[in-house]
Amino acid sequence: MTRVLLIDDDRKHSQLLQAYLKQFGISLDCAHDAQEGLRKLARSDPDLLLLDIMLPGRDGFDICREVRRNSNIPIIMLTARGDVIDRVSGLEMGADDYVGKPFEPRELVARIQTILRRLDPFESMHATMLFDGMEIDLDARVVKVDGNEVQLTSMEYELLVVLARRAGKKVSRDDILNELRGFDASILTRAVDIMVSRLRQKLGDPVKSPRFIQTIWGRGYSFIARRIVHD
Repeated sequence: MTRVLLIDDDRKHSQLLQAYLKQFGISLDCAHDAQEGLRKLARSDPDLLLLDIMLPGRDGFDICREVRRNSNIPIIMLTARGDVIDRVSGLEMGADDYVGKPFEPRELVARIQTILRRLDPFESMHATMLFDGMEIDLDARVVKVDGNEVQLTSMEYELLVVLARRAGKKVSRDDILNELRGFDASILTRAVDIMVSRLRQKLGDPVKSPRFIQTIWGRGYSFIARRIVHD
């Protein structure tokens, strides 16, 4: 059974969601403040974190920032519908996706299943892509730059794979979003730019003299590292 941790101070809504998700094989553990949530996260090691932004004491942004210091667990932020700034901020801090409140529970189930499907080793290509300076192990979902492993969130990893599979070609923002899905049309372009920026930082890839990801101004991005093919 999939194990998900929800940090949300709305106890009634949490209980209703807990009962609903159980129908889909999702066990939902609930915490109602930052302290309780972080304690449960460390103790139970769930498969995914649902994180409400509006929390007493420490808000969801602060919790997301702390979690990302030590963990690459998939994070879905729960945000007020129409609050674009909150959604952008969540992505900048390392969230993998967001769902606007109020939301249809079935939509949340679909988002959870989509993210976790990406992490399923049986969904991988069971292969390794090699480039000058980079190795992407599609089976283990491990990325190495100059032999050193780089810690990526699930969304950052998927973005890298989308670009690497089309190495040498222009990939538009629409192409990227069609592959990744899960983002509201109101911030699509901004969302892609944020994710690429975060990915570049982790890869140590400067914009002005890139090794891996080149910006094609007004058109998208291109993965420019030379592919290494073994006989």
